[in-house]
Amino acid sequence: MAPVIKLFQRDESVETHVCVTGQHKEMLYQVLDFFEIIPDSDLELMRPNQTLFDITTAALKGLEPIVKQFNPDYIFVQGDTTTAFVGALAGFYEKRKVCHLEAGLRSHDLHSPFPEEGNRKLVGNLAQYHFAPTDIAVDNLKSEQASGVITKVGNTVIDALLLGLDIIKKNESDYRTHFENIDLEKKIILVTGHRRESFGEPFENICKAIKTIASNHPEIEIVYPVHLNPNVREVVGRVLSDLDNVKLIEPLDYPRLIWLMNQSHIVLTDSGGIQEEAPSLGKPVLVMRDVTERMEGVHAGTAKLVGTDYDKIVSETELLLTDQHAYETMAKSVNPYGDGTTSQQVLDYLKSI
Repeated sequence: MAPVIKLFQRDESVETHVCVTGQHKEMLYQVLDFFEIIPDSDLELMRPNQTLFDITTAALKGLEPIVKQFNPDYIFVQGDTTTAFVGALAGFYEKRKVCHLEAGLRSHDLHSPFPEEGNRKLVGNLAQYHFAPTDIAVDNLKSEQASGVITKVGNTVIDALLLGLDIIKKNESDYRTHFENIDLEKKIILVTGHRRESFGEPFENICKAIKTIASNHPEIEIVYPVHLNPNVREVVGRVLSDLDNVKLIEPLDYPRLIWLMNQSHIVLTDSGGIQEEAPSLGKPVLVMRDVTERMEGVHAGTAKLVGTDYDKIVSETELLLTDQHAYETMAKSVNPYGDGTTSQQVLDYLKSI
């Protein structure tokens, strides 16, 4: 949302009110500070051990007075979080026009990813304006007979990435200092993995595959920012902590993550956003999920779906490390998720209504 917010705030014809729910405060405020965004409202919802029931009801009640007081013409929500669903529901209850950024993504499996697939389908039924990133997303919405206007604009995640890299260039030395314990002269494999649907044996398989890759290739460096979830930390620590060329580090804020991604050779991930961001930087992506709502990257050749299969993760990574043609074929494929102009397209469309 950052590039959309920044663009809207610079336009005198648009009055913008930024509301955050206050979840994951440390990560949230790092991003707000990085992009120099000051929220107008903070619901401060973060509580220990809260459930989806807690977040949903607290966010909905928190939004009610804000929507009534600010009285917006449009409510923008992005993606597939519970926050996005609640924002759309609040807009529906108050009869405001709901605009959905990153609309139309579908895995076609209601329980994977969970609860994201359910959230984005629910938002799709409440929005009047669907800003879809790709042709496949547009087709998904049409096949569901989504009401309202469907427009293909690319994804703002690419706008945010390019904006973020421009900001980073001003303090590049600070980032190198932060990662001084990582040998950046080596080929870096960046790993992110934390999805709850992989917990148990699938996640064990992921970690065992990473261990094999590291053991077979002492000349590379694997960097894994480990999610705070104890289900992730226990397995990662047990399987990977004794390898010299596997660096287990604390979770990274957005600017450090995209800086490290830019230094990497290959990305292994179960993240949605990284599947879109890494190809913009020419980094092949191996997607460690059984299904993905971002098949455009797979079709375009920028990503491969390897699931949580030990043999497939190892073999596809080995291929990229040893076959230059296979590597360049993925690295040079055209990113289907946009060219960095999505925010401007959204604003232009809004002003044309």
